[in-house]
Amino acid sequence: MSPTSPAAAALEVDQTPDPYTAACPTRTVLDRVGDRWTMLVLLLLAQRTHRFSELSRAIEGISPKVLTQTLRGLERDGLLVREVHAEVPPRVEYTLTPLGGTLVDAVAGLDRWARVHIGEVEAARAAYDAG
Repeated sequence: MSPTSPAAAALEVDQTPDPYTAACPTRTVLDRVGDRWTMLVLLLLAQRTHRFSELSRAIEGISPKVLTQTLRGLERDGLLVREVHAEVPPRVEYTLTPLGGTLVDAVAGLDRWARVHIGEVEAARAAYDAG
Protein backbone atom coordinates (compact mmCIF):
# COMPACT_ATOMS: atom_id res chain seq x y z
CA MET A 1 0.00 0.00 0.00
CA SER A 2 1.52 3.32 -1.05
CA PRO A 3 1.50 6.27 1.38
CA THR A 4 -0.86 8.17 -0.92
CA SER A 5 -3.37 5.37 -1.45
CA PRO A 6 -6.94 5.90 -0.24
CA ALA A 7 -6.50 3.15 2.36
CA ALA A 8 -3.37 4.83 3.77
CA ALA A 9 -5.13 8.20 3.82
CA ALA A 10 -8.11 6.68 5.66
CA LEU A 11 -5.79 5.10 8.22
CA GLU A 12 -4.10 8.47 8.80
CA VAL A 13 -7.45 10.19 9.33
CA ASP A 14 -8.62 7.45 11.71
CA GLN A 15 -5.59 8.06 13.93
CA THR A 16 -6.07 11.83 14.03
CA PRO A 17 -7.50 13.06 17.36
CA ASP A 18 -11.17 14.01 17.08
CA PRO A 19 -12.18 16.61 19.70
CA TYR A 20 -15.85 15.85 19.02
CA THR A 21 -15.49 12.44 20.68
CA ALA A 22 -15.77 12.27 24.46
CA ALA A 23 -12.53 10.35 24.96
CA CYS A 24 -10.35 12.60 22.82
CA PRO A 25 -7.34 13.86 24.80
CA THR A 26 -7.26 17.12 22.83
CA ARG A 27 -10.32 18.25 24.78
CA THR A 28 -8.19 18.87 27.86
CA VAL A 29 -5.84 21.02 25.78
CA LEU A 30 -8.76 22.97 24.33
CA ASP A 31 -10.20 23.44 27.83
CA ARG A 32 -6.87 24.83 29.04
CA VAL A 33 -6.27 27.12 26.06
CA GLY A 34 -9.88 28.29 25.88
CA ASP A 35 -9.87 29.51 29.47
CA ARG A 36 -9.90 33.31 29.72
CA TRP A 37 -7.22 33.41 32.42
CA THR A 38 -4.94 31.14 30.42
CA MET A 39 -5.27 33.39 27.39
CA LEU A 40 -4.39 36.49 29.39
CA VAL A 41 -1.39 34.80 31.04
CA LEU A 42 -0.13 33.58 27.65
CA LEU A 43 -0.45 37.06 26.14
CA LEU A 44 1.54 38.60 28.99
CA LEU A 45 4.23 35.92 28.94
CA ALA A 46 4.55 36.36 25.17
CA GLN A 47 5.90 39.85 25.91
CA ARG A 48 8.53 38.78 28.47
CA THR A 49 9.26 36.74 31.58
CA HIS A 50 7.08 37.69 34.56
CA ARG A 51 7.00 37.12 38.28
CA PHE A 52 3.81 35.98 40.02
CA SER A 53 3.16 39.41 41.52
CA GLU A 54 3.55 41.09 38.12
CA LEU A 55 1.02 38.73 36.55
CA SER A 56 -1.34 39.22 39.48
CA ARG A 57 -1.19 43.02 39.17
CA ALA A 58 -1.52 42.99 35.39
CA ILE A 59 -4.59 40.72 35.25
CA GLU A 60 -7.37 42.51 37.11
CA GLY A 61 -9.92 40.23 38.74
CA ILE A 62 -7.83 37.06 38.95
CA SER A 63 -7.47 35.66 42.45
CA PRO A 64 -4.11 34.36 43.67
CA LYS A 65 -5.59 30.85 43.86
CA VAL A 66 -6.83 30.92 40.25
CA LEU A 67 -3.56 32.41 39.01
CA THR A 68 -1.63 29.66 40.80
CA GLN A 69 -3.90 26.98 39.30
CA THR A 70 -3.54 28.51 35.83
CA LEU A 71 0.25 28.70 36.06
CA ARG A 72 0.50 25.12 37.36
CA GLY A 73 -1.72 23.86 34.54
CA LEU A 74 0.35 25.65 31.91
CA GLU A 75 3.53 24.29 33.46
CA ARG A 76 2.10 20.76 33.54
CA ASP A 77 1.17 21.03 29.86
CA GLY A 78 4.70 22.17 28.98
CA LEU A 79 3.60 25.65 27.93
CA LEU A 80 5.66 27.57 30.49
CA VAL A 81 8.57 27.01 32.82
CA ARG A 82 8.72 28.09 36.44
CA GLU A 83 12.20 29.08 37.48
CA VAL A 84 13.04 29.47 41.17
CA HIS A 85 16.15 31.55 41.77
CA ALA A 86 18.17 30.70 44.89
CA GLU A 87 17.97 34.12 46.50
CA VAL A 88 16.64 35.55 49.73
CA PRO A 89 13.81 36.21 49.38
CA PRO A 90 13.25 33.58 46.67
CA ARG A 91 12.51 34.94 43.21
CA VAL A 92 10.20 32.90 40.97
CA GLU A 93 9.80 33.71 37.29
CA TYR A 94 7.55 32.32 34.58
CA THR A 95 8.58 32.08 30.93
CA LEU A 96 6.89 30.58 27.89
CA THR A 97 8.46 27.44 26.50
CA PRO A 98 8.92 27.04 22.74
CA LEU A 99 5.72 24.95 22.79
CA GLY A 100 3.88 27.75 24.60
CA GLY A 101 5.23 30.20 22.04
CA THR A 102 3.50 28.24 19.28
CA LEU A 103 0.15 29.22 20.83
CA VAL A 104 0.82 32.94 20.90
CA ASP A 105 -0.31 33.69 17.35
CA ALA A 106 -3.61 31.85 17.83
CA VAL A 107 -4.33 33.50 21.18
CA ALA A 108 -3.26 36.92 19.90
CA GLY A 109 -5.59 36.42 16.93
CA LEU A 110 -8.53 35.81 19.26
CA ASP A 111 -7.52 38.86 21.28
CA ARG A 112 -7.41 41.01 18.12
CA TRP A 113 -10.77 39.65 16.97
CA ALA A 114 -12.36 40.45 20.35
CA ARG A 115 -10.98 44.00 20.34
CA VAL A 116 -12.17 44.66 16.78
CA HIS A 117 -15.64 43.14 17.18
CA ILE A 118 -16.56 43.93 20.80
CA GLY A 119 -18.97 46.65 19.69
CA GLU A 120 -20.84 44.27 17.40
CA VAL A 121 -20.97 41.58 20.08
CA GLU A 122 -22.31 44.03 22.67
CA ALA A 123 -24.94 45.29 20.19
CA ALA A 124 -26.01 41.72 19.44
CA ARG A 125 -26.28 40.96 23.16
CA ALA A 126 -28.38 44.07 23.76
CA ALA A 127 -30.69 43.18 20.87
CA TYR A 128 -31.04 39.61 22.11
CA ASP A 129 -31.71 40.69 25.69
CA ALA A 130 -34.29 43.25 24.55
CA GLY A 131 -36.27 40.90 22.60
